[in-house]
Amino acid sequence: MKIYGTAWLAFCFLLGKTLGTLLGKSIGLESDVGGVGFAMLFLMIGQAYGSKMAWFTPETQSGIRFWSSIYIPVVVAMAASSNVHGALAGGFGAVILGVVVTLAAFSLVPLLSKLGK
Repeated sequence: MKIYGTAWLAFCFLLGKTLGTLLGKSIGLESDVGGVGFAMLFLMIGQAYGSKMAWFTPETQSGIRFWSSIYIPVVVAMAASSNVHGALAGGFGAVILGVVVTLAAFSLVPLLSKLGK
């Protein structure tokens, strides 16, 4: 049942959006900076770590995998335009910070791949 992963998805989304909003405010923006990306990262790390620690039942793991596969293309596409608009409105510093954070996220891919094995 896919409903079991919904609570974990909601938790990760709220945590990511909160962190993104705090990051935006800390650099002087009135928008979310990377909240959806943080949420996706929390979802992937939580699923991998929770599976290893046997926190989730098989139904919950199935639901989290389902929402992970849906979440990435749909929510990221919806939030991309608002994140880019917020970064560009924030000035050159916000754009540079966005590039640095993106490169840092890319560098974490090998680590996340190892966690998933």
